[in-house]
Amino acid sequence: MITRQGVALALAGIAAGMAIAWSLARFASSFLYGIDAHDTVTFVGVPVVLLLVAMVAVLVPARRASRVEPMSALRYE
Repeated sequence: MITRQGVALALAGIAAGMAIAWSLARFASSFLYGIDAHDTVTFVGVPVVLLLVAMVAVLVPARRASRVEPMSALRYE
């Protein structure tokens, strides 16, 4: 559940960022030299790397939380 929520949030952020980046690519093309504004490697590679980093960032606490015994967690609160 925790992993699904974290990855869904990361995917929503990546989708919003891709839409904004795609729309601003024409403006940014004036600053880029030797690179196409809609470079396929960049528009595919960066979101994949961000998704992998987000998955690792979500999986570490999720694994730690799954190791806690539910009764001890309830007693703590």
